[in-house]
Amino acid sequence: MYNSIQLNDNIYWLGVNDRKTHLFENLWPLDNGVSYNSYLVVDEKVALIDTVEKSKIDEFLSRIEEIIGKRKIDYLIINHMEPDHSGGIKEILKLHPDIKIVGNKMTFVLLTGLYNITTNHLLIAEGDTISLGEHQLQFFMTPWLHWPETMMTYEQHTKVLFTGDAFGSFGTLNGGIFDDELNMNFYIDEMRRYYSNIVAKYSKMVVKAMEKLQGLEIKFLASTHGPIWRSHIDWVLKLYTSWASYQAEKGVVIVFGSMYGNTEQMADIIARRLSEKGIRDIKIYDASRRHLSYLLSEIWHYKGLILGSSAYNGGVFPPIENLTRKLEDIEIKDRLLGTFGSSGWNKAGVKGLNKWAEEMKWELVATSPETKGAPEKNSIEQCIQMADAMAERLHELYPEI
Repeated sequence: MYNSIQLNDNIYWLGVNDRKTHLFENLWPLDNGVSYNSYLVVDEKVALIDTVEKSKIDEFLSRIEEIIGKRKIDYLIINHMEPDHSGGIKEILKLHPDIKIVGNKMTFVLLTGLYNITTNHLLIAEGDTISLGEHQLQFFMTPWLHWPETMMTYEQHTKVLFTGDAFGSFGTLNGGIFDDELNMNFYIDEMRRYYSNIVAKYSKMVVKAMEKLQGLEIKFLASTHGPIWRSHIDWVLKLYTSWASYQAEKGVVIVFGSMYGNTEQMADIIARRLSEKGIRDIKIYDASRRHLSYLLSEIWHYKGLILGSSAYNGGVFPPIENLTRKLEDIEIKDRLLGTFGSSGWNKAGVKGLNKWAEEMKWELVATSPETKGAPEKNSIEQCIQMADAMAERLHELYPEI
């Protein structure tokens, strides 16, 4: 029973680690892998909460058997239908043909569409409960976190909230599974990256979900990815609320797109001046070398963003343009912005960035420096002026930091 880890009072973690998949959703890098977390509640009746990605089904089924032997599972609760959590449903149904599959209306639309499973449905709605004996499961609809069917399940006796993808994180669980067993610096970074990549577009819905959860006593936050939270619950709830309301820390992210090094030189000039003006958290990234996943996470982290682009075929350098369109798509708000760039025969790079800035309605802190070719005296002075303006605004907003 070494792998059968109890959260509390006959509630078991059935997590598996994936260290082989390179891209989450075939988009986002998994340099540190990812975990798929499922849970089993054992009482007079047995409930399985979510499954795992289908490549891990054998390990998953062996863990279930280790806990309950040949006993039947009465309920399968589906908090989220994405295949990394629903991939084991067909196998579970084969082994437990009388199981009741619990979900909301949209759950069953997706269940039919993805797996053509049209039987064993048990429809529930907001606030409904299912009794397992001593354990009572209550359901809360949290649509668009981050699919339309997503919901959360609350076990009233032990105060465990099974949250689906909310509060999830990239990164495998390497020994520890609870927050107080792990290096939280690593998981907070991976959690913010997960949020900015996967959930951020639906931040308004996150706020609504957090409001719905305010009256619950929660002793465990059990997500489908990453750590289970039991010691820092209030802190992580506040962190999620801050991300959903676009709050950020004092610091500047500089992202540049440079073909021949001129725009990169300007980035270094700006960064040096920011440092001289007392800004301690400064991150510089080459958009051609750093994956969009990590850029989004850093931009969600810090209040200041400075984008630099060389002109390219009458427009913005493609990796920078890709970043701006993604920022627009996830609807991030309330950032301080600076833009700069270099050109050969036209000013299309900076012009394109400033047109995008108008659409985003962010605060543009200063006139945009631009140089033809290598940075010269005037453009260097403008870089310094923009850095000064960014530093001044950050010090105004964060006077005690």
